[in-house]
Amino acid sequence: MTLRWLSAALGLLILGAVTTSAQQTPPQQQQTPPQQQAKPANIDRNGVLMLIRSTLLALDQANKTGNYTVLRDLGAPGFQVNSAARLAEIFAKQRGDKLDLSGVAVIDPQLSLLPQIEPNGLLRMAGFFPSVPSQVNFELLFAPVEGQWRVFGVSLSVGQSAPVAPAAPETPAGKAVISQKQAAPPKPGVPSKQPAASATQ
Repeated sequence: MTLRWLSAALGLLILGAVTTSAQQTPPQQQQTPPQQQAKPANIDRNGVLMLIRSTLLALDQANKTGNYTVLRDLGAPGFQVNSAARLAEIFAKQRGDKLDLSGVAVIDPQLSLLPQIEPNGLLRMAGFFPSVPSQVNFELLFAPVEGQWRVFGVSLSVGQSAPVAPAAPETPAGKAVISQKQAAPPKPGVPSKQPAASATQ
């Protein structure tokens, strides 16, 4: 299972390790039995928050400064296949759009995919940070390096945080809206004291 496949499955824009999936096959991929499946990761909530926040804040600082050296150095060897210049190219759109990820420091993420260990040994999780006017959707992959989880892949997209209501139907031009009381005919034998309402074209 490659990062490119994961991205296609979720419909997210693949970032970060885009060249990794093309150049490197994750370990044990060819020998993985078909029946082997992902299993829940043995990691507590605080550990999850630290991984998510440290990764996205490092990306935010890189986008704001244009310097991706630290982000690259924090990554696993498979992520470091990308040079700092290559990472700058990959994240050029987010940098140009001035995407601000600083809110991840105070907003709790909502996980749509709980942390799990993939058959290839990578730690995978996905979710979003609800915010206004848009939310940040993420998918992260981490590889074990010397007893620590280090970023292997980052996928981001930005979407609406709440459903958008359709526009209210407009009253047709030139049509008068008359309430039921106004439209009631006068009682028989009693002349109306008010002129009839008319619509001007």
